[in-house]
Amino acid sequence: MSELNNIALQIISSGKGILAADESTGTMTKRLKSFNVESSTNNRLLFRETLFSSSSMKECIGGVILYDETIKQTSTSGKKVPELISDSNSIPGIKVDTGAKTLANSEEEKITEGLDGLRERLKEYYNLGARFAKWRGVYIISKKYPSQISIYSNAHALARYAALVQECGMVPIVEPELLMDGNHNSEDCFKKTSEVIKKCYEQLELHKVELKGTILKPNMILPGSDSNEKIDTSKVAEMTIKCLKESVPSEVPGIAFLSGGQTEKEATKNLNEINIKNNTNFIMTFSYGRALQQSALKFWSKDLKNLKGTQEVFNHRAKMCSLASKGEWSEKIDKI
Repeated sequence: MSELNNIALQIISSGKGILAADESTGTMTKRLKSFNVESSTNNRLLFRETLFSSSSMKECIGGVILYDETIKQTSTSGKKVPELISDSNSIPGIKVDTGAKTLANSEEEKITEGLDGLRERLKEYYNLGARFAKWRGVYIISKKYPSQISIYSNAHALARYAALVQECGMVPIVEPELLMDGNHNSEDCFKKTSEVIKKCYEQLELHKVELKGTILKPNMILPGSDSNEKIDTSKVAEMTIKCLKESVPSEVPGIAFLSGGQTEKEATKNLNEINIKNNTNFIMTFSYGRALQQSALKFWSKDLKNLKGTQEVFNHRAKMCSLASKGEWSEKIDKI
């Protein structure tokens, strides 16, 4: 099991974080279409491999979460995509859930599916080069949600997934995401995130998951996107750290936050403040999708052949996130 702990630490230590490039074909199509780029197999691969072969991969990115399509692709250089990532001393990972579906008897909520046949799929992904996996449970916040059905069902699924991933020799990323959608305040987010995370660890321990060989990917504590509450970065950091300190067992090596609808700058600024105030033994870093890729995608969409310029934009963002994971970011250096 020390091998899994080593992999987890390699992904999140030394100012490194995770590039979440695991958007499904449908999600990636929406992102590309928003910039008037055709979502062909070649275009999806070209954008992703441009990021995977950038110089910041070596210094800033410890792991890359891939989608089923991408992990099986060969880059234009002739290397398989996982090999391209490994060559930068980054670790290839894979999203293994099959998406959130309507939860029976609580139809406004979701349950993540994908446990059927997972053991066999994990073996295939391991052989393709993956050494960690990701599964996302998704929860909504309101006066009556998340319900006990949602909290229990998603925690149970996350634990079963994590046990199977470790059985296959990979590190599971456990991602319980409480969505920013809604008008809830930060106190509601704090209470409900705490409840969800505690239930996840109750189930992980019940399923005998070795916590030292896992990474938690939670949301930060923020008010809902429709809330009138004004909250400063300092309070976001304090509440987020308090929530994790009280909810996450000390054996967990680290926490890689999702950006969850924050802008690139917000996600970087909040992570930086969390690390300035971090009084725990947890490594606190990033596992960002849009908050790492959005500016690069916007730049690339103007000229699909300008790969070097796209990489420069991505390198800057990755460097800013890396500095934030050490509490060394500042507004004045975050300009491009």
